[in-house]
Amino acid sequence: MASFTMEDYQKAYKLGKKDYQARMMRGELPTLQVLDDILPPKGSYSEVPLGLVQIPIDQIVGTKSDGRSNAFAGNFMPILRENTEFAYKWATLSQSHIDKGIREPIKAYEYMNKFYVQEGNKRVSVLKYFDAVSVPGYVTRILPPRTDQKENKLYYEFVDFYAVTQINYIWFTKPGSFVRLQAAFGKGPKDVWTDDDRLLFSSVYSRFSIEYEALGGKKLSITTGDAFLAFLTIYNYEVIDQKTTNEMKELVAKTWEEFKLLEHNQKIDLKMDPSRTEKKSLLDRLLPASTPKLKIAFLYAKTPATSAWTYAHELGRLHLEQTFPEEVTTECYENLTQDLAEKAIYEAIRKDCNIIFTTTPEFVKASVQAAIDHPNVKILNCSLNTSHRYIRTYYARMYEAKFLMGAVAGAMSENGQLAYIADYPIFGTIANINAFALGAKMVNPRARVYLEWSTLKDVDIRLAMENVQKKGVTVVSGKDMVIPEDASRYFGLYHLTEEGPHNLAMPLWHWGKFYEQLIRTIMDGTWKYDDNKDETKAINYWWGLSAEVIDVIYSQKLPIGTQKLLSMLKHAIATGEYHPFSGILYSQDGMIQSDPNKILSPEEIITMNWLADNVVGAIPASWELTEQAKPVTAQSGVEKQKG
Repeated sequence: MASFTMEDYQKAYKLGKKDYQARMMRGELPTLQVLDDILPPKGSYSEVPLGLVQIPIDQIVGTKSDGRSNAFAGNFMPILRENTEFAYKWATLSQSHIDKGIREPIKAYEYMNKFYVQEGNKRVSVLKYFDAVSVPGYVTRILPPRTDQKENKLYYEFVDFYAVTQINYIWFTKPGSFVRLQAAFGKGPKDVWTDDDRLLFSSVYSRFSIEYEALGGKKLSITTGDAFLAFLTIYNYEVIDQKTTNEMKELVAKTWEEFKLLEHNQKIDLKMDPSRTEKKSLLDRLLPASTPKLKIAFLYAKTPATSAWTYAHELGRLHLEQTFPEEVTTECYENLTQDLAEKAIYEAIRKDCNIIFTTTPEFVKASVQAAIDHPNVKILNCSLNTSHRYIRTYYARMYEAKFLMGAVAGAMSENGQLAYIADYPIFGTIANINAFALGAKMVNPRARVYLEWSTLKDVDIRLAMENVQKKGVTVVSGKDMVIPEDASRYFGLYHLTEEGPHNLAMPLWHWGKFYEQLIRTIMDGTWKYDDNKDETKAINYWWGLSAEVIDVIYSQKLPIGTQKLLSMLKHAIATGEYHPFSGILYSQDGMIQSDPNKILSPEEIITMNWLADNVVGAIPASWELTEQAKPVTAQSGVEKQKG
């Protein structure tokens, strides 16, 4: 036997002893895991033969039985001395691998996407020593009983993913990720992948993995799959596939803060009120710097004339120009698709815009890409519960205004039968619906809210409303505000009469107030203090009545008592004396909160996927929506959890 083959065994032996001792010091099992020791009771699981499979080496973690487990450390390196028959066979196999490669398949069991060797332990050890990527093997899958545990749910999501892709080398830490991965690849959950699909995926994923792990990705507490999925939320497959090795390395390095954010479970630092404290040094106060000149761009998905949402933001832009005539100039880009938004952002940057507001969740991807490329430009996206480190996001606590409108509706309805027309089932919208229902219930315990969605496909909203009216509804909460090209009075909260709708109240998105207060933090230098460098969190401004960024305008024809009630509730919410989601709360499925003194947390309010018990209706699934709604809901959509 050539001497260098035993030299390889000696090196492998040292690696094994080192790993053995390290595991002992950490109080871990120092040898290979044994599948028979961790399997659930016999009869509770089933076995499924998968045939010949390419097994990722990194996912081989142990042996089926304990016969050979003590010959290897936990990293599959040998720990028996070189004068043993085992060492001789290992060295011979090593030489064979060098000469012609190991091609004989092993036999293994797969359990929870980890592999345990039945035959071929030494082959696996040699291949791990030589840093092989995979080994062919005949695999039997062990399916555990289904449970509600996170790991079990995640595993069964993988089983479904494997059934249509035959891919077993990617793993995640969060349920829902496998479906998100398929969606990012343009596939539905049950779409079968072709050989070309698998080749493209393997190429893109392996190229990303090499650069990610070379930069220290394995030191992070997330999986490479987690990082890859985050990468795909910013860059498309086609973009990644066209990158050179150096470009890929640079792109992964630039995106590193996004991966670190995943370690912290994509934590969002919610700023509930504007920062009012200027942290300036004495010298700065004695010698104040001149106010910076700001050039600000606004990106709209529609035009102010055709969209109430865009019109509200356009009023905010005009408010900025009027408030800061010397310090601020603005640009606006209208009628943008996702692709056009990307071009518009870069055009704004070329025009020296140093602040960019993208006013819809549809533009998140384009916003993050541009922010990574241009770290000196402040880019903010109008969305809620969006977790990115390179941009900041903003929204308003509209549920506070909707609660007030619900109280008015409950007071003005003759029979307590109300209707609420919602548009997109996204973060924030569900809280608005429930707050409206709770406000109505506070004034009228028998109030019922019939929920209709304007973005459902194959549903005529006018016909739906006619059916609702047959149930006795006379008070309706419609779209938030009127737009210039629409002379209709079917907006805000209105009362249906024989003469037509009579407007009772209207919620106001005062984006001008928001933009003004945010720009002041940039001008006075307090903007930077919102970002705590000691913590890895995304920043989301979520202001409400207390910051005067939302309000309710109501008809002076409302009864005096109702006007007083509205003023009292508005003051109580703005000062924190009362919260719409406080006390005992019931959903359509039962009790949500039992403590009369408790208030739902901001995170619980944002991520609501339930409807109040006096709401008649449901949260639609994404497939029930129109094509127009999908870009928005793909980014910030909420679906009621099943099962």
